[in-house]
Amino acid sequence: MKKIVIDARGYSGTTGRYTRKLIEYLEGLESGQTDREYVILLFSDEMGKYEPKNPAFTKMAADFAHYSLVSEQIRFWWFLHKLRADIVHFTMPQQPIFYGGKSVTTVHDLILLKVYPGNKNKIIYRLKQMSGGFIFRRIATKSAHVIVPTEYTKKDYLNFLGNPNLAEKITATLESADPATSKPSPYPALFDKKFIMYVGQQSNYKNIRRLIEAHQDLLKTHPDLQLVLVGKPGPFGEQTKVWAEQQKFKNVVFTGFIEDSELTWMYQNCQAYVFPSLMEGFGLPGLEAMAHGAPVVSSNTTSLPEVYGEAAHYFDPNDTDDMARAISDVLTDKALRTKLIKNGYAQLKKYSWRRMGQQTLAIYIAALGK
Repeated sequence: MKKIVIDARGYSGTTGRYTRKLIEYLEGLESGQTDREYVILLFSDEMGKYEPKNPAFTKMAADFAHYSLVSEQIRFWWFLHKLRADIVHFTMPQQPIFYGGKSVTTVHDLILLKVYPGNKNKIIYRLKQMSGGFIFRRIATKSAHVIVPTEYTKKDYLNFLGNPNLAEKITATLESADPATSKPSPYPALFDKKFIMYVGQQSNYKNIRRLIEAHQDLLKTHPDLQLVLVGKPGPFGEQTKVWAEQQKFKNVVFTGFIEDSELTWMYQNCQAYVFPSLMEGFGLPGLEAMAHGAPVVSSNTTSLPEVYGEAAHYFDPNDTDDMARAISDVLTDKALRTKLIKNGYAQLKKYSWRRMGQQTLAIYIAALGK
């Protein structure tokens, strides 16, 4: 019996969507097999959020904080050593760098190494980036295989490593979006109003301030248009909210957390979903908007054209005027809007959580056979 350990610390977080879907589909794919057992590692406060549905899967608490010297690099190393796993899948780069057992690592993007989030001590964050650079290089050599979400991220990672010979051990397993299931419930403040929307975190690389500026420019021709920013803003988002108020910007709505039913209603009633990000390893929010029938207007940088294809109308994220131009195109051109919605549904068919699970399982089996 081979033991596969999946490090799912952060199971309920933003990148936890990938981990949750991976485990869900692995449970189905491994139904009835008797050659492999799985141990899912979770923070204690997340233990109640996952209940195994396959008897080959069990869960275990692993309270080792990410990026911590003693807890993650020493205590977690010893914890894994005692587990005697045949393979450990680290679903994020954070891991004990000197763990010598066989492992697979998922690298979602290189944002940590390239972007200052805007709300951290710059010196401390620079030190974090330096240590992160070492970890990312170490991962590439010590992991039996590396998983990335897109071909863009694979290329970006190889460029960072400066070693094209590592290409064979890096595989892109495309992620997916969940179909719309929640019954829509109107968001009272937006009822009977026209609005564009953004969903997600609001770190500085998400480029929200330029989006707000583009929206203010659009008010010259669309004076009643609302810009809705959905989700917990975080420290940098709170700063952005204060900045927008100080600038006396109009029609900008920060919703904070909302219920899924209200989010579904927003997607179904918005004039456009706008994704202004400067850097993405995959860009799942745009696919989720497509799944709800929202036309997508997107940044033309990093992985986004690869993921969205012909299902988005693009702009230069560093050019506020170009952003406003692209949004205006969708607001005024009904044929373009209809085309984007149709192409969005077609684009979604290229992605599958099940296929991602199948690819990952094949990687495990290949690594176990080495």
